[in-house]
Amino acid sequence: MKLNRYLIIAFLLSCTFAVVAQNKKSKRSAKNVVADTTKKKVPGLKINPNKKIKPYETVINKNFKSQKGLFGVHSYRDTIYFEISDTLLKRDIMVINRLSKAPGGIGMFAGEQLDEKMIQFEKGADSSIRVRYNLIISEADSGSVINGAVLRSNVNPMAATFPIVAYSKDSSSYVIDVSKFLTEVNFINSVQPGSGLDKAVTTMLMKNVVVESIRVHPINVEITISKNFNSKPAPGSTGNEPVSLETNTSFIMLPKSPMQRRYYDRRVGYFAQQYNAFADDQHRAEVRQFIVRWRLEPKDVDVEKWKKGQLVEPKKPIVIYIDPATPKQWVPFLIEGINDWQIAFEKAGFKNAILGKEWPVNDPDMHMDDARHSILHYFPSEIANAYGPHVADPRSGEIIQTRIGWYHNIMDILNRWYIIQAGATDPTARKGKFDDVLMGQLMRFVSSHEVGHTLGLRHNFGSSSQTPVDSLRSLSYLKKHGHTASIMDYARFNYVAQPEDNIPQQYLFPKIGEYDTWAIEWGYKSSHAKNADEDKKIVNQWIVDRTSKNSRLWFGDGETRAGDPRNQREDLGDNSMKASIYGIKNLKRILPNLKSWTYEKGGLYGNMARTHSELLGQYYRYLNHVLSNIGGFYRTFRSEDEKLPVYTATPRKLQQEAIQFFDKELFTTPFWLMNSKIQDRDMDPGYDPKKNVTGANFVQDMQIRTLNTLLDAALLHQIMANYTRFGPGNYTVTEHINAVHNSIWKDLKMSNVKMDNYRRNMQKSYVGALLDIVRTSNPETLETDLSSLVKIELKKLRSDIKMAIPKTSETISKYHLMDLEGRIAKVLDAKS
Repeated sequence: MKLNRYLIIAFLLSCTFAVVAQNKKSKRSAKNVVADTTKKKVPGLKINPNKKIKPYETVINKNFKSQKGLFGVHSYRDTIYFEISDTLLKRDIMVINRLSKAPGGIGMFAGEQLDEKMIQFEKGADSSIRVRYNLIISEADSGSVINGAVLRSNVNPMAATFPIVAYSKDSSSYVIDVSKFLTEVNFINSVQPGSGLDKAVTTMLMKNVVVESIRVHPINVEITISKNFNSKPAPGSTGNEPVSLETNTSFIMLPKSPMQRRYYDRRVGYFAQQYNAFADDQHRAEVRQFIVRWRLEPKDVDVEKWKKGQLVEPKKPIVIYIDPATPKQWVPFLIEGINDWQIAFEKAGFKNAILGKEWPVNDPDMHMDDARHSILHYFPSEIANAYGPHVADPRSGEIIQTRIGWYHNIMDILNRWYIIQAGATDPTARKGKFDDVLMGQLMRFVSSHEVGHTLGLRHNFGSSSQTPVDSLRSLSYLKKHGHTASIMDYARFNYVAQPEDNIPQQYLFPKIGEYDTWAIEWGYKSSHAKNADEDKKIVNQWIVDRTSKNSRLWFGDGETRAGDPRNQREDLGDNSMKASIYGIKNLKRILPNLKSWTYEKGGLYGNMARTHSELLGQYYRYLNHVLSNIGGFYRTFRSEDEKLPVYTATPRKLQQEAIQFFDKELFTTPFWLMNSKIQDRDMDPGYDPKKNVTGANFVQDMQIRTLNTLLDAALLHQIMANYTRFGPGNYTVTEHINAVHNSIWKDLKMSNVKMDNYRRNMQKSYVGALLDIVRTSNPETLETDLSSLVKIELKKLRSDIKMAIPKTSETISKYHLMDLEGRIAKVLDAKS
């Protein structure tokens, strides 16, 4: 019995080992089968490639709400699945995050963008779906040798990985669980660093995150998520207060075939995107830029008409809806501002290419967060501004959406601009609250400007310089050209026109001009080229042909390149001095009337104070417009095939006129600015006399600031550099110093020298500025002619002061001169 028992135990053990070995073999075989079936589908063979992958019907059961579109979405309670089809893999998709509901006090509003990314879904070898950012950094032709190096050195980052939990019944799509992902910090909930929301809350710490709704459409999916953050510390608070908001994330599919690029040209002002271009035949790497613009194509039935140059309607026009929360009286004017661009698109071959429309409030299929719609959002804000952004395909520059931001309080700044710049010539501006028609027209011009940005156009701050100043007073000229060639300039209203010119209101406003229609034509008209390189040659010739015949088509880049006095903000005309003199004449007419023109029944002079501040600001702008001419140079970008130079000096005559302007309008103290009837009622709670914002303090501050700038070593060096570069006949530093000297020290030539405190303070500033140059240890000044010229000027000035002291009977003026003579002597004697 004992032997038999041992035999039985041995038999059982041998059976156990055999079963274990067989199980191990079976598992290895199953693995091999799974690996094969993921590469090749075997008809009729039903094998789970992974234990986590389940039959479709057990995952997406009858409890789930399913929506089909760009990708499938299945949701039940807190569980959300995406179903990604084979056809969507490797397709480019824009992900746009916006505020859907915003908290108060963060400086951002519902509709504003938080972030954007371009992504792709891809199938992983490990039975997963991956999400990668698609970054357009470097490119090479796919057939080039260097393309291999470009691809290896530009691996797109992986943003997320999701295990596949089920296949569709025909295995053409993959189900992934995104329930947790949608509630975490990732590209779905990302916030652009530096944005208003990022500054206000701790964006990396979300809580109470709830997916509120998901809407699925053929080319986009919209996901609305509510969430809580904690506030960051701010003045008067310790932070960590709860902040609740809702965001909307849009997935929108980009075209399978990107729109053909149009390469950027600095002679036409478009926003642009860029990438590094590599090629086998290059001798240097190249950075290429291409403009952003909407895709406008003719309808299929109109292609031949379009090719022949006939006007046709686009297959898909640009439609911008007005926020239904916009006060009704402003909606027609905002729409007009949009539609004003139609005439420009006719130059590009399209009619009715852009349309402003009211939002269809009763249409259940329309949703404000839907990425397919472009909208002008109306923000309940005290900010006096508006802006026109766009979202563009990073591959081609095709604009796919715009969300214009319109702040309610822009009306305040429009009121102040118009009364100060046009109050002397337009009687309708002379009241505390404008009529709705006037305010609506002012809003219309801003609407057109911001829409210009959404079309891809940058500011053209040089446009206003192409209008002769005297023509701004000519009705016949204004009827033909308007006061500025581009509404993309910051040329607000015609402040040059005088009351006796009798210019009607409509010609005081800016409007779509010659440059604007030209820029749209250049950017949107088809060259019918086969590729972007061929297109570049054609559109380059357009620029040469058109701009050489019409200077009003010039683009002046005043944002990225400084130094050219033609590229200024808030200015008018081709001569800053002449335009500013006319502007000051009108300010002299407006200031005495501010009290009555800004009257508000029961008010506390708040409207008057704000408008008074704007008047002083306008005067300050005039000074800066003139100042920019001194030491300036003109930059006009040209093709290498053109014969004219790119750089020329600001004409000597204009720089001489600038000093004459300051002598007459500033250094001869403008007592007219010190109107006691206005100053004594200026109860602006933000007014601080120590900050030199109004009246006597303002005048003195402007005098000293301007004089210090005119005698600043950097400006003097620039004048000298321009003379060295551009040669004889140009403005010299010697004549500059002499001109400033003659303006500031003219009193010394009088038989009985007598000066007021404004003159004495300017003289002290003059001496102080030159002594700073002499005392400097900067070799860039010490080792140049400037140091010598300034020392000689001080010696001459010391001699003049000595001679003037005996002729000065006024005690304070005599002490002033004696003091200055001593200051000069102390420095010069120490240096000798």
